[in-house]
Amino acid sequence: MEVRKAASADVESMQQLIQQFADVGLMLPRTIKSLCEHLQSFTVAVEDGRVVGVAGLHVLWKDLAEIRSLAVDPQVHGQGVGRKVVEHLLHEAEHLGIAQVLSLTYQTGFFEKLNFHVVRKENLPHKVWKDCIYCKKFYHCDEVAMVYYTQHYGTFQAVREA
Repeated sequence: MEVRKAASADVESMQQLIQQFADVGLMLPRTIKSLCEHLQSFTVAVEDGRVVGVAGLHVLWKDLAEIRSLAVDPQVHGQGVGRKVVEHLLHEAEHLGIAQVLSLTYQTGFFEKLNFHVVRKENLPHKVWKDCIYCKKFYHCDEVAMVYYTQHYGTFQAVREA
């Protein structure tokens, strides 16, 4: 299996994979247009020429990014595809100097295994006011906010406290 940055040829497969989870209310849908506009932020897992995993790293602020639209083909659940995609994105966040990586999720156990920690959504003002306010679930959001702290976290904390 190869984990790599998404390419334009992957977009339709990415959208289909995301949509099957959006159809059952487990994530927000993404249009082809939206995926194309944000293509550079997406990573895919490809096996035998087929996209079997996808997620995006969306930078929200100088010290905060979000993992979005994490979807794994049900045929390969439990085989480490999601873990590899998320680890790829965490490495990317480290490279960018991002201190915290957020996920709004129903899959808390999965993210806990990757050292994400549950946080109160109210502690994430850049996320809430930038994107969540436009979500149809804004007033009744049932997702759990989880954050991964990168090696850059202490650097940004020191700047905030100064």
